[in-house]
Amino acid sequence: MNASLPLPTELWMILPYIAFTSFVLGHIWRYRNDQFGWTTRSSQIYESRLLRLGSPLFHFGMLGVFGGHVLGVLIPQSWTAAVGISEHAYHVIAVGAGSVAGLAVLAGVAILLYRRITVPAVRKATTVNDRVMYVLLAAALGTGLLNTWGSNLLWGTYNYRETVSPWFRSLFTLAPQPELMVGTPWTFQLHGLVVLVLVAMWPYTRLVHMFSAPLGYLTRPYIVYRAKETNAADTRRYARAWDSPVTPERWR
Repeated sequence: MNASLPLPTELWMILPYIAFTSFVLGHIWRYRNDQFGWTTRSSQIYESRLLRLGSPLFHFGMLGVFGGHVLGVLIPQSWTAAVGISEHAYHVIAVGAGSVAGLAVLAGVAILLYRRITVPAVRKATTVNDRVMYVLLAAALGTGLLNTWGSNLLWGTYNYRETVSPWFRSLFTLAPQPELMVGTPWTFQLHGLVVLVLVAMWPYTRLVHMFSAPLGYLTRPYIVYRAKETNAADTRRYARAWDSPVTPERWR
């Protein structure tokens, strides 16, 4: 199971920079040209019961997944060893916390997908772009869990912090080391490819809302809703929602 995919070495240098460029420039373009589309396109009005269950699982689980990747990919192995975290202790934490976070996100995505498929109104509001995004998210989560369980429990231990992590960090030093990814297990290579494609198309999906902090909600005034009083004597099919405070009759 530790076999590698027959991919060219240059791929692990070219594809990341294409994905990062698309990520940065895509967000800039989207913000300048499509601010009205910078939204989650919420479908809560169509169905809320499944959304209340799936959305928190997905979002809180993603926070755990992101934190795990920061610890495992961005922080060098020597740093965790310097603070007293042994390699065995790190893998125990990675498997335990990573499994909980990953399963939470996977369950959230499954519920949200079920909701989009089974609720007619939500299904009609789902675009082709949304379908591709969900497929990539599910693939990234599936391959990530496969790495967590496979490299630690199913077919022996693989220390990705000696290959995958240095390769990823090298991309930001402008001295990439693509050769580090050549001999990694195919599950890690597939996970990396899926994530890079997801990063590349991120700005063009509803995922852009990750960078929108609704801080204005804390200070904006309350919105008051008042129900319209119905008049039993009014037999019009579409009654006016309000009456003008000044009518022509009042001027006579």
